[in-house]
Amino acid sequence: MERLDKIVSKAGAVSRSDARGYILRGLVTVDGNVVRDISLKVDPKLQEITLNSKSLTYKKYCYIIMNKPKGVLSASDDKWAKTVIDILSPVLKRRNLFPVGRLDKDTTGLLIITDDGDFAHNLLSPSKKVPKEYLVTLDGKIEQSIIDGFATGLTLKDGTMLSPAVLKKTEKSNVALVKIVEGKYHQIKRMFGLFDLGVNELKRTSFGGLTLPDDLEEGQYREVKEEEMKILMDSVSLKSYS
Repeated sequence: MERLDKIVSKAGAVSRSDARGYILRGLVTVDGNVVRDISLKVDPKLQEITLNSKSLTYKKYCYIIMNKPKGVLSASDDKWAKTVIDILSPVLKRRNLFPVGRLDKDTTGLLIITDDGDFAHNLLSPSKKVPKEYLVTLDGKIEQSIIDGFATGLTLKDGTMLSPAVLKKTEKSNVALVKIVEGKYHQIKRMFGLFDLGVNELKRTSFGGLTLPDDLEEGQYREVKEEEMKILMDSVSLKSYS
């Protein structure tokens, strides 16, 4: 059960104040009856709700997958820089969405954006050890000693101990795939820094078993599909979502 003004706001892609205005003016019906009580609790799954005679489809939460572009902040709002939320359509911006975790400003790749706090908390919880994979381009060659160091578990210069990580070479001697289960500040850059290697390019290719879609160009986004949602839920051992 949800408040009628909340349902109309989210499903009708209007502000909360506009939704209340529509209800008070008699433009909203519930099961065919005009309702002017903005606080009325209704069940959008069982009751038909219309705005201006058009049926509304209500989603309690929204889940977006984005191929984050370089130079954009993984934040909900910033006075000085463009954020991933600024990229979204006006309709989505009204939902108070936020990115699940952060990618550095110059890092690209898979980013989940939602308004479901519990879901985000589970994906980011250290106890869940949700895997994240990155494609890394370095300014030097990857030696076997570095691969072994990652597999053992590194200790950063500030004393932070990291869980074991997987480092795989590619056909290019300075390009590798890195899989980690943490998300410390600038973690991958700091890990390679222990071996005097700098990171030139960094792209997240998967998160929680969900792989960045090949057809999602940098800067593009869409809603997470049902089968993709199941992958994310399985990664944190959750059986369902709203």
